[in-house]
Amino acid sequence: MKKKITPYLYLLPIMGLFGLLLVYPIYRVIYFSFQNNVIVNPNPIFIGLENFTKILKDGKFWIALKNSLIFSGVSMIFHITLGIGFAMMLNSKLIHPNFRGIVRALYILPWTFTVSIVAILWRLMLNNSGIINTVFGFHIDWFGNRKYAAAAVIFVNIWTSYPFYMISVLSALQGISPVYYEAASIDGANGFQKFFHITIPQIKPVLISMMLLDFIWSMQQLSLTYITTGGGPMGSSETIGTYTYNLAFKNYQFSTASASAVIMMMICLIIAVFYVKRQRIAE
Repeated sequence: MKKKITPYLYLLPIMGLFGLLLVYPIYRVIYFSFQNNVIVNPNPIFIGLENFTKILKDGKFWIALKNSLIFSGVSMIFHITLGIGFAMMLNSKLIHPNFRGIVRALYILPWTFTVSIVAILWRLMLNNSGIINTVFGFHIDWFGNRKYAAAAVIFVNIWTSYPFYMISVLSALQGISPVYYEAASIDGANGFQKFFHITIPQIKPVLISMMLLDFIWSMQQLSLTYITTGGGPMGSSETIGTYTYNLAFKNYQFSTASASAVIMMMICLIIAVFYVKRQRIAE
């Protein structure tokens, strides 16, 4: 009995932290989503699905959801494309082995900065008098222009996150046996045929897992969008994250914000189910 209980005693502290920092907050948000005027009102009342109905009838929510889906989809495509491209370059003989470590360090540099630092740096570079406008002769406030704000945020998100996917693909590429490529060369296969018939099938499990994770992470993105544009101008870069944040901490509609957060959680949960299933298949 002692041997059976001992492993659980070791797990008890981390499970306690897990429950306190993750499970309990999720429970409270779900609880708030069914109440009226929580936090502001000391005696909230149960109102059922009214908060969810209010959210689903709000046009701003659907705009934010559309922006989030575009943000996540475009970011995912470029993350995977750039990750594969840079990883293959670093894994090839184009770069001398003596300089490969330096090049990898340079490419991974954007990932070492915190989101707040990245957002502030790019705000300085993309404002009217920033270095981008000065070098290229533009006169655009990229984050302050309704036409370009969403694209600018997506660009910054791609720039700051692609190194993670590059490193992940690089590790997958280094696990492919060179025997496959040697056999393909003997059979007369060219570079494109090797890429589509050997490289992609071999790293496919990693790519699918990264795409699912990237979609979830991008859907939950808040800090970058909030610091750069705040969801503006005029809601052009509003995402589910900024929409929920503004409901809670600007309009003090904590119950409605909780309902919005629960909806976003359900969307991410659906994607997470596919991710877990994919991981089980890979095992």
